[in-house]
Amino acid sequence: MSGIVGSIDLGGTTTACAIATVDGEILRRKTISTLSSEGPEAVLERVGRTLGELAAEAGARPEAIGMGVPGLVDLSRGATLFLPNLPTQWRGVPVARILGDRFGCPVFLLNDVRIATLGELTFGAGRNVRTFVFFALGTGVGGGLVVDGKLRLGPLGAAGELGHQTIVPDGLLCGCGNRGCLETLASGPALIAEGVRLLRSGMAPRLHEMVAGDAGAVTPKEIAAAAEAGDETLRAAIGRMAGYLGIGVANVITALHPEMVVLGGGVAAIEALLDGVRAEVRQRVRMFPVDGVRIERSVLGDQAGIYGGIALARGGGASRPGPDGIE
Repeated sequence: MSGIVGSIDLGGTTTACAIATVDGEILRRKTISTLSSEGPEAVLERVGRTLGELAAEAGARPEAIGMGVPGLVDLSRGATLFLPNLPTQWRGVPVARILGDRFGCPVFLLNDVRIATLGELTFGAGRNVRTFVFFALGTGVGGGLVVDGKLRLGPLGAAGELGHQTIVPDGLLCGCGNRGCLETLASGPALIAEGVRLLRSGMAPRLHEMVAGDAGAVTPKEIAAAAEAGDETLRAAIGRMAGYLGIGVANVITALHPEMVVLGGGVAAIEALLDGVRAEVRQRVRMFPVDGVRIERSVLGDQAGIYGGIALARGGGASRPGPDGIE
C-alpha cells in the first residue's frame, strides 16, 4: 500500500485519532473524550467525525484504517467481542463495517496492547530486534509477543496476556477471575491502593502534603515524586512492585529468551521501577546469562497505539495470511 492511512486508539476515557502516511509521518492528530457511557454508536459517530475532520485538514482520505480497542475482537469480521471496561462491553459491535461504510475503505481491529506492540515493532524500540516482549503498565497490565519479527496473536488474538500470569498463589482476586495475577500487583491501581493506604495510615507525609490529604488525587506520578522526596514507605512500595514485575518479566525471559523487554504505559515512567525490574531479573533467571537481554522503556510512549494502527492499516490487517509483522 502507498498513500494515507487512518489510525484510532480507543480508550475508556480518551480516544486518539490520526491521519498519517504509511511511513509513519503523522499529518494530523487529535485526542477526544471517549464518553463511553453514551454507548458504541455515539462513540463511533464521534470518532468517525473526528477522523473525517483530520482527513479534510490533511487534504487526503485514508486508504485503510487501523484501530486498537481495549479488549477482545473478532479479527476476521472486524467486530468487538468483549471490551470489559466499557459500558455494554461492546459485544458484537460491527466496528469495521460502521467505520468502513463511512470512509469507503477497509478497517482493521486489534487489541490495544497488541497494536501498541506492533507499533513498537514497526516504528519503535523493536525495529532492529527479532524477538521482544512488550509489557503495558497502566490501569491493567497488558502484553504482546514478537517472535522472529512477527507479532504473535494466537487463535483468538489473545496471545500475550502477560498481566494474567500467576505471581502469588491464592493472592488478590483479579478481574479475569484468577487470583494473584501480575495485574493485581504491578498495575497503576495496585500502586495507588498502597499509596492511599500509607497516606491514610500517616506513613507517607510527603505524599500527604503533595495531594493536600486528598486520597482521590493520588496517582503513580505523585507516589513516585513523594518517594523521591523522602517517603521511604513509598520507596519500599515501588520496590515491592518492581520485584513482582521482575518475577513476571523473568518468567517470560526464561520461556522465550527475547533480545529485549519493552516496558510501556504510564507506570513505566517511574525510574526506580525499571532499575528494580532489572535487578530482579538478574536474580531470577539462572538458566542462561541475561546480560544480553535489554530491558528498556518504550520509545513511543503513549503514541505506541497510534503508530500500531498505522502499521496495521498499511499491512492489511491481522486476519489475512501473513501480513507484514503479524502471524
